[in-house]
Amino acid sequence: MLDRVRARPHRLLILGGTAEAAALARAAVERFGGRLAVTTALAGGTEQPGPLAGNVRIGGFGGAEGLAAYLAEAGIELLIDATHPFADRIARNARLASEELRVPRLVLERPQWLRHPLDRWIEVEDVSGAASAVAGVGRRCFLTMGASELGAFASLSQVHFVVRLIDPPKQTPQLASYEIVIGRGPFTLAGERELLGRHGIDVLAAKASGGRSTEAKLIAAREAGLPVVMLRRPKSEPGLRVGTVEAALAWLEERLAVVAPAPLAEAAQR
Repeated sequence: MLDRVRARPHRLLILGGTAEAAALARAAVERFGGRLAVTTALAGGTEQPGPLAGNVRIGGFGGAEGLAAYLAEAGIELLIDATHPFADRIARNARLASEELRVPRLVLERPQWLRHPLDRWIEVEDVSGAASAVAGVGRRCFLTMGASELGAFASLSQVHFVVRLIDPPKQTPQLASYEIVIGRGPFTLAGERELLGRHGIDVLAAKASGGRSTEAKLIAAREAGLPVVMLRRPKSEPGLRVGTVEAALAWLEERLAVVAPAPLAEAAQR
């Protein structure tokens, strides 16, 4: 009897749901091959997510405790939080779970949008503040904050909303006057100019999500001289963070050099 021991691949969990997470999964699979088993976790909020490289897990974990249990059960050795900048609850759970199990964690954070001198931003701290700001400056609002935030605008009976969502809403929005536009970024500047003009938009309401995929609406609003009600990002969780996929790959390369994967023992009889 001869015991033959081989090292299994390192195991990476990407908390995803963003274009950056998808790009990271694809690049990690291509670069590291059999050295790294990549799993992307999706919360399940999008009905038809795009294709992802590696393994995919859909559904919540049950808070920080549930995520920690999954990390331990799945043997996850590296964790990258590449969720949306406004997914603050998931970000907190990721930090707590990684600290509990001492799993190295990196945040792939989408870069902030930079305010142009000609931008007419009205920055607010919460969604109720956004609704108040919209009511004060416009009557036809291009609303791009997501389905979960629509209720905050229900009392604005004098405003017509053009609501852009990735998926059709599961429940009828409680808005006095609205229409739904379904679309998934990246959006073109020409397309955003046409949308603003066709609907007679006089105010844009958006989250400070950052990145290039949805930035064109801000440029179109700037060109038209429209006010933009901008919901500020929640406070970031502490921890190491990078702003590009390449920087995240460099972190993975560094970690793979120092983290020894757990061995998988196989007994072979010769």
